[in-house]
Order: sequence, then structure tokens, then C-alpha cells
Amino acid sequence: MGEYMDIARLVGMALVTTVLLMILRQEKPQMAVVLSIAFSVVVFLMLVGKLSSVVEVITELSRKAEINFFFLSTILKILGIAYLTEFAAAICRDAGEQAVAQKLEFAAKVIIAVLALPILVAILESLMQMMPG
Repeated sequence: MGEYMDIARLVGMALVTTVLLMILRQEKPQMAVVLSIAFSVVVFLMLVGKLSSVVEVITELSRKAEINFFFLSTILKILGIAYLTEFAAAICRDAGEQAVAQKLEFAAKVIIAVLALPILVAILESLMQMMPG
């Protein structure tokens, strides 16, 4: 029931924020950006605990399954980068800074590629060991 209440609370806050943003954008556009950022921060803070719970469960399951934690931690880092980047890029777009959002997304893609490289190398090495010859 807790998750239902959390999403209901978030939906309510989003609707109120949206109405306020519609009004503020006409009267005080700068305040609309501040309100949008404040709402984003509140959403992020409400979800951080839930995300950390998910990470804890996945970590515990990987230990029980004896999965190499390096790979799992890399995948979790990549997911974290993707979520944070999407979150920050949305804030940039709300502020009218599409170019900044695009540069941020590009940088995140490069960082994700760098993080994924060791996994790709390990997969290729495993495939090469399986091949006859």
C-alpha cells in the first residue's frame, strides 16, 4: 500500500505543480523554472530510498547466485548514470536549455561506453575461448 500512496502523492504534487507552472510561465517565467527544479528535486529525494532498496536486493541476489560483482556493479553504475542524466536533461529542457541537455546526454553516452568496455572485452574473450582452433 505504501507504493500506491507514494505514487498518489507524486501524481497530486505533479498536477498541482503543473497548474502552478502554467500560471507562473505567463506571469514570472523565471519562477516557473525554479518551481520546476524544486519539484524535480522533491521527486528525486522521494525516490532515492526506493532506488537504494532495489540496489540492495539486486546485490544480495547476486551474492547468493555467486555472480561476479564487478559486472553487476558496472551495470548498476550504467543504470544510475542513465537515470541521473535523463533527470538532469529534463530539468535543462524545462529551463529552455536544449543544447545543454543534448551535451549532457552525449557525455553520459560516452561515459556509459567507457564503463561497458570491460564487460564487452570479457564477453569477447569468453567467445574466443569457446571457438575451436
